[in-house]
Amino acid sequence: VKLPKPCSLKEPKKFAPVRQKLYHDFVFFFPQKEDLHSTHSFEWSYITKKLTRTTCSEAGTIENSLKNSGSFKAIAEKNKDKELVIVQGRRGICSHSPCSLLERGSITLKYIKASDNPNKAASSRVRIFRGKRSGDLVRFHVLARGGKNIVKILHNPALKAKVDEITVWGYKGEKVKHALKKDGRFCHYIFKKNFVLSCTTTGVQTELSNLVDDLDDKTFQVVLLNKSEPPEGDNENGQKGNRKNEMVEQDASSTPMLDHLRSQIEDYVKGMKTKSSELSSVPDLLHLEFGRNALMCQEVKTMKKLMRLSNSVCQVRINGGAVGSGFLWFRSFVLTNGHVIKDIYNLNCGQLQEKVSVHFSYESLDQADVGLEVKDVVCFEYNPEMRDWALLRLDSDQTLPPGLLEHFGFLPHGGGISIIGHPQGGVKKIDPCLIVPHSQVVDQVPLITNYFFADKLLKYESSFFEGSSGSPVFDNHCNVVAMHSGGFTYDKEGMERQAVVEYAQPLHFILEDFIIQMDCYCLWKEAVFLVCSFCF
Repeated sequence: VKLPKPCSLKEPKKFAPVRQKLYHDFVFFFPQKEDLHSTHSFEWSYITKKLTRTTCSEAGTIENSLKNSGSFKAIAEKNKDKELVIVQGRRGICSHSPCSLLERGSITLKYIKASDNPNKAASSRVRIFRGKRSGDLVRFHVLARGGKNIVKILHNPALKAKVDEITVWGYKGEKVKHALKKDGRFCHYIFKKNFVLSCTTTGVQTELSNLVDDLDDKTFQVVLLNKSEPPEGDNENGQKGNRKNEMVEQDASSTPMLDHLRSQIEDYVKGMKTKSSELSSVPDLLHLEFGRNALMCQEVKTMKKLMRLSNSVCQVRINGGAVGSGFLWFRSFVLTNGHVIKDIYNLNCGQLQEKVSVHFSYESLDQADVGLEVKDVVCFEYNPEMRDWALLRLDSDQTLPPGLLEHFGFLPHGGGISIIGHPQGGVKKIDPCLIVPHSQVVDQVPLITNYFFADKLLKYESSFFEGSSGSPVFDNHCNVVAMHSGGFTYDKEGMERQAVVEYAQPLHFILEDFIIQMDCYCLWKEAVFLVCSFCF
């Protein structure tokens, strides 16, 4: 951390005590680290093949090290309206990469037409390299062309004509997403959808929320899994935290630091105004919500049992991308919603058109979960106004968690329930919520009567939306009574489709349909045996 002097002669004396106090606090909480950068040299060339050697003795960017050369200054002045491209063996290295990245081999300097929409978020950060060891530096490579159905991944399309791969750098403990953003050459939309890096040699996919620690010297291609939001944990909060750390490591009197502090104060003032405007509605809110909290409370032993049962809940993925949730019903059969797989299931031939897998242990972002492949679809029924379920057979000889059919129960008349699943394609979560009476729903959503079995469905208010379809619903006695399927929605002008209340299909309906379909497949004896064994 480079700090200003305790007192500057250019500022009024009345500010001196404040600056001295800030200086003392910064030194106490952020002690100075010795410069861990070792002196090294690298060679570069431009147009001609004649090499020029440049020696770097302090931490900084490659471009700043090049500026120590008079020859480079003249070249940069002639190309001041163009974008610098540093090439090493058909790989493009960003100019603000740390100079220690060039300890191996020589580089070639090229210039291309500047991008119309350059990403300036990561330019010229010199001080953030101080206190970092070169041994912690990780570099990996990304193909300049994206995978299937990806038209553009780079801000500047002219870059693809100069290089085949983009070299990205980061320090151990840093997320892949942050390293790509810091690079500054990738289009911003790849951070808003569910993109991953696919290794060109092994095919292993790395989510952008992962750390860069194990990516050193590997080559990847940007692949789009689906157009949904990125998995949970891959969000802006982490980015804000990283930006905050970078700001702290800059000069305490720098313009970026001052702008950062001003924005924080403005956000705080706006937040206080918003809170004051909402105070008038607090009594009504308390009146509506306070009585509900007691019903949502659960005994510790109930929560412990739910945690054990959660081992049987899984995430359903198509070609590696999260599309829904499910749970092991019995033996090697997983129950989920029919609409989760309807787009890739050929009902005529009864075959899946894409690779489907289930993942039982996806409970943290850094947890490896290979998953189990689905062999085929045993039963399938999809009619949004009546039935929506599918039974998948797993192709696995591994030991599976216990099936939930032995915990089957009928719908409760009221009270609390718990849903376990993977909302928004994220890690496994549990959502305690309350049952909403059918009469109350009809008053709010008159169109609910269009659903043939609307009065038979279990209705509640939940925070489980996209990605949670197929989640099991438990009553207060830990009996699985229904399967979370969707919500009753309405269109609001100028906004996306809104959900009023969510619903689940009772499991006893699905059991009835299951026995009928098994009868059609001449397996009714096994079906009846299973139902009687587990339910009676």
